[in-house]
Amino acid sequence: MLENQTELKNRIHEQAGTFKKLRPELWQAKDALTQCAYKNGALSAKNKRLMAMTTAIVQGCRACILYQAEAALDLGASVDEILECIGVAVSLGGTLAEGQATRVVEFLKEREQI
Repeated sequence: MLENQTELKNRIHEQAGTFKKLRPELWQAKDALTQCAYKNGALSAKNKRLMAMTTAIVQGCRACILYQAEAALDLGASVDEILECIGVAVSLGGTLAEGQATRVVEFLKEREQI
């Protein structure tokens, strides 16, 4: 069984909070870029989060995978949209991406969405 993805996301969030306190100027710059990049524009914020989640799965960034999956769901992404993105990630990243995609599946189970 995988580690609890919700607990992992929460631990990562706590550590990010520590970094934010230690280097607020860097955090503010990163946060400004993030807010600009993910706002609604020609692409919806939801679609941008789905794109980011797909990329994170391919790249293997566990924090990014969980944060982007949660953000996409919070913006109204359906489980089917998430699963289709997993398919794209696996087609690009092969078995390494497939292994990372299990984090999203487990996260959806923890949220009782599948």
